[in-house]
Amino acid sequence: MKIVVDFDKCESNAVCMGIAPEVFEVRDDDFLYILQEEPDESLRPKMEEAVRMCPKLAISIEG
Repeated sequence: MKIVVDFDKCESNAVCMGIAPEVFEVRDDDFLYILQEEPDESLRPKMEEAVRMCPKLAISIEG
């Protein structure tokens, strides 16, 4: 699976980071960074939760 973030929609509110800090990180510059674009399949439940919980619907999963 591949994690895709629409950075035009993303507000870097860190909800996804709270769900999966091993994949998402909001740094001191207030921008979201994807630490693992292709996380292990074992993280799929967390990725699906991050997609559902994103207030701006900026996260999607490919594959």
